[in-house]
Amino acid sequence: IIRDANGNELADGDTVVVVKDLKVKGAGVLKQGTRVKNIRLITGASDGHDIDCKIDGFGAMALKSEMVKKI
Repeated sequence: IIRDANGNELADGDTVVVVKDLKVKGAGVLKQGTRVKNIRLITGASDGHDIDCKIDGFGAMALKSEMVKKI
């Protein structure tokens, strides 16, 4: 079970919001409050990223679940 920053359970297809500014290599900063639609959960990633998504203006990206909250 993968949970967000507030402890809510996440599922494939959920919409989430970034809870703090994140530095992105080569792309600048992903601002707090950025809405991410249609997430896909991944398990077993060695780097701790457990959400795979596409963000408008940034493209494909992997996020950690503790950096987002469910809408």
